[in-house]
Amino acid sequence: MSETVIENAEFSGLSAVVTGGASGIGLATATLLAGRGARVACLDLNPEVPAPLTGVRADVADDASVRAAIARVVAEFGGLDILVNNAGIGAQGTIEDNPDDEWRRVHEVNVLGIVRTTRAALPHLRRSSHAAIVNTCSVAATAGLPDRALYSATKGAVLALTRACAADLVREGIRVNCVNPGTVDTPWIGRLLDAAPDPAAERAALRARQPTGRLLAPEEVAAAIAHLAGPFSGGTTGTALAVDGGMSGLRVRPAPPA
Repeated sequence: MSETVIENAEFSGLSAVVTGGASGIGLATATLLAGRGARVACLDLNPEVPAPLTGVRADVADDASVRAAIARVVAEFGGLDILVNNAGIGAQGTIEDNPDDEWRRVHEVNVLGIVRTTRAALPHLRRSSHAAIVNTCSVAATAGLPDRALYSATKGAVLALTRACAADLVREGIRVNCVNPGTVDTPWIGRLLDAAPDPAAERAALRARQPTGRLLAPEEVAAAIAHLAGPFSGGTTGTALAVDGGMSGLRVRPAPPA
């Protein structure tokens, strides 16, 4: 019983912002942090979230929108301790398949979105005795995936940016890490499957490429984010934590035919 109480109070007294916090990995993360005692604001284009979460409209592709949202959260919460940069969009295709405007659009959200939110949050994180930033990256940053050139390029940038920021901020007591999820059963993946010629076959293919043989749950990625953001991970910075069902590190034999 005492262990449950400690876990639930792990983030007590801390304030967190989760971008893209109204669905998928973001909502799972915000819910978990709140369940462990944090006050959590979900920044999203459509910020409808259940209590006790606080929804704040923000567009990470617009600097003024981000700065206003962070200022509102800090005014309401009295400070900021944790930033989870989770907002992102997907892209399909090889290097030939997307025009320049699409490359710019996806980078605006996936890379510059992190820049804008982190930049706005840093003055407040510097006043925290527990300052942590966790970026949602992807296995696409470390493994070559077919038809994901644009998306992979942005996530490779997120991985490099995470490590560079960790080096810049370590002496200020601000930790910066990222999680690298594999294929997670989120609304975005659902839309991709719905658009596939054979959704059932596409889902089976996505499951098969992860050694665990299944898609990940958003809550599994949220648990990794909470671990990196938590007060018991004070010695961890500049780390990319794979949550990919073994995809990046395992080379298992194919299952024998039935």
